[in-house]
Formats: sequence, C-alpha cells, structure tokens
Amino acid sequence: MPHSASAHPAPAHAAQPSVEPVIQHPPRKSLNLLSFNIQVGIRTQAYRHYLTRSWQHLLPHRHRNRTLDQIGRLLRQYDLVALQEVDGGSLRSGFVNQVEYLAGAGHFPYWYQQLNRNLGKLAQHSNGVLSRLEPSLVEDHPLPGLIPGRGAILIRLGQGKDALLIIVLHLALGARTQDRQLRFIRELIEDHPHVVLMGDMNNPLEHLLQRPALRGLDLISAEETLHTYPSWQPKHALDHILISPKLELRGAKVLDFSISDHRPIAMEIGLPPNLQYL
Repeated sequence: MPHSASAHPAPAHAAQPSVEPVIQHPPRKSLNLLSFNIQVGIRTQAYRHYLTRSWQHLLPHRHRNRTLDQIGRLLRQYDLVALQEVDGGSLRSGFVNQVEYLAGAGHFPYWYQQLNRNLGKLAQHSNGVLSRLEPSLVEDHPLPGLIPGRGAILIRLGQGKDALLIIVLHLALGARTQDRQLRFIRELIEDHPHVVLMGDMNNPLEHLLQRPALRGLDLISAEETLHTYPSWQPKHALDHILISPKLELRGAKVLDFSISDHRPIAMEIGLPPNLQYL
C-alpha cells in the first residue's frame, strides 16, 4: 500500500517479509471496518478543552504518543481503518507521522497517508488508511472547495467486476462545498457495484442521503442513528460508514472510546462471494 507525504502515491510500504512458511487461509468472507477522527491525538472530554488544550494543535505534548498507543491497541481488532485529523509529522506531533505510528501500534502491514494541508514544520494535516490486506489500487484525490485542504483516498481490494471500492474522506463544513465534494465522489463510485464510503462527513445521515449527489445510489447504513460527536456526550451523527446495497451489513456500532472529540464508528460487512484475491 503506498505511503506518501505528497498528493501522489509513492512506492509500497510494508512490513519486512518473514521466514515463516506460507499458510493457505480460507477465502475471507467479511471485513471489519473502523472510521475514527483522532483530532491529532488530543484528549478532549469537555467543551472547555477546546480552549484549555488548544495549544496542542500547535505544540507537542509529552503524553501524545501514549494516547496513540491506546488508540493503536483498539485498532488491532479491525481489518481496515480510516483516519481523519492525523498529523503527517510536524512540530505539534513531535515530528511523528501519526499514520505510520498507528500502523505500527495496530500491527497493520499496509498504510497510506494523504497530506491535505501542508503547513511545513507547524502542521501536516492528513487523512490516513491502515489495512491488513494489500490493495490492488490506491488513488489520492483532493476534494474541491474554496479553501484547499480536504481530500479523499480511494482504495480497491481485489480485481475485476467484484472488486471492493473504499473511499475514505473528510468533508467540509459548508453545505455548498459539501455538494461539490459529494458530486466529485459520485463520479468515482457510481459505476461500481461494491462500494464503501467512510469518514467524518460533518453531517447527519438523513441530510447526506437527501443530497442530489447521493440520490439513486441507494447507499445503506446502520438501521439506528449512531451518534459520534461530542465524544463525552454524543448527540450528533457526523461520522458514517455507508455501503452499496449489494454488500451485506452484518453489524454497526459506535465504540465507547472517548479520547478524541469524536467517537469511532465500526461496521462489519460481508464481502462479495466472487471477490478475487483476498
């Protein structure tokens, strides 16, 4: 899976090959997904922390890697993780690429960092993907908007007509910009039968699905509303995992894990029976 500190995929980054004998595993039938806005590892458990801990968006904190370790242990339960609000290695993160760090802490062999807003040594605003499965394709897509800095990552698992297409994204706040971004996303996915959209979408599900850009795709999510924000008293459903109707939804939940200001959202899906490669 590529790792990049720019807007373009770079050569693959993977764990070193082991000397253990190759074991033939049965075909994978399901995939455990997680989406998490980690707020660059800042612990936020009350509205006042946006003020009292705001300095951590600019300067390093000695316990930040301890927080990442805690997140990494949680991520070990999942096959593919979408990360938002991660730092790609700047002053505020102690020059630690948080996507790479979480890949190590979560024991993921494949990871990708999408750099969306480059403020040099001050901040490296990024999205990220961690995967236990090697993608057949990774594409980096800046999302349209008046202010640059939002992006989507396209990951394909498998080959051919039954391949699984996963889009990791972090949408803007404004309705007009979101409409433009969702139209862009639709162009990426509308010809594919097996699609997953996952990330911080900054909007309740009912508003998203009513947008013209998503109408007719028949995307589905959990039957119940899954509130993810604010993490200390969730009242708003801003983070979502949406799947195309040909995929089987086996379960979805919000995790009781309130380190960031968002809680992570998880989903298990059944994979297409004819999916090649996994």
